[in-house]
Amino acid sequence: MLIRSYFPLYAISFSGFVSSFGTRRNQKKDAAAIGAKNKSLLQHIIYKMKNIAIIMGGYSSEYKISLISGNVVYQFLDKNKFNGFRIHIFKEKWVYVDANETEFPIDKNDFSVTVDGAKITFDCVFNAIHGTPGEDGLMQAYFELLNVPQSSCDYYQAALTFNKRDLLSVLKPYGIKTAISYYLNKGDKINIEEIVGKVGLPCFVKPNKAGSSFGISKVKTAAELPIAIEVAYKEDNEIIIESFLDGTEVSVGVINYKGTITVLPITEIVSDNDFFDYEAKYLGKSQEITPARISDEMTQKVSEIAKRAYEVLKMKGFSRSEFIIVNNEPHMLEMNTIPGLTTESLIPQQAKAAGISLEDLFSNAIDLALNN
Repeated sequence: MLIRSYFPLYAISFSGFVSSFGTRRNQKKDAAAIGAKNKSLLQHIIYKMKNIAIIMGGYSSEYKISLISGNVVYQFLDKNKFNGFRIHIFKEKWVYVDANETEFPIDKNDFSVTVDGAKITFDCVFNAIHGTPGEDGLMQAYFELLNVPQSSCDYYQAALTFNKRDLLSVLKPYGIKTAISYYLNKGDKINIEEIVGKVGLPCFVKPNKAGSSFGISKVKTAAELPIAIEVAYKEDNEIIIESFLDGTEVSVGVINYKGTITVLPITEIVSDNDFFDYEAKYLGKSQEITPARISDEMTQKVSEIAKRAYEVLKMKGFSRSEFIIVNNEPHMLEMNTIPGLTTESLIPQQAKAAGISLEDLFSNAIDLALNN
């Protein structure tokens, strides 16, 4: 039995039930006839509630943050428009998790789930997976093949932005400034003198394809470089070593809001640690000031650069770009396409400053995906 909306007490054929009602006037008459017991079910069917799969988890060190983000999306999803389904994506299992924390396996052939004999399919996917496979293009390509709309950017843009080296290389010809960088792949000979000669000290050693500041080290002496490189290799087999940019760090959210590319109020990052690491991001060891304490001219300049990057890359969904302003010049560090969506995360903070509620923010992303 295939249905687009699932209700445990009433296993029915969705398309057959809706077509049997005809006009809205007749639907209302039939609603009265069915009685109060079925009233809630009938309202869902009449107004064609959409099934939304909220995917969360993932295969990387970011899975815990992703689970929090996904549950926030589920919590603030507009229950008058959407039926939310929490879908955990892990290497060892893809499962739908119901309100009782009972797990039901996902059929990867068509991304459906069967509960109590009823097969549920999804009208749209809300992607809340930070890191692989949700932020690097794998899930996007999968849903593209299945012709299932999803809330984030397309697979090519996801793969490109997830790769810091490639992203910054693509954006440089458009006048977007970056730090001086040095690349290493696992197995490459490590020439400390050459690295220091190019990027200087202090410098940052980062996994090329990872997020939430996992595997990042600030290196102050040449002797610290080998250890920092090994730490980065635990997260990725490619690393990027960047010169230290001494300036004001800001985070800029760009979204498509109701059909218009919109730059959200900018957040200034003031870390209690050496840099905006995991503790600073998620354990309260930073000040996140929205709007940022920068001039109107700099606000406009950074906003234009972030918007230009979004447009050049033909982005969709959310993006959050990180910059450090040095000598009145913004330098881009990276772009996140599945940014944190916890209530304390930067995009929700920026949306709130713009007067956009979480319910509206999430509904907008789903509506755009459905109408794309």
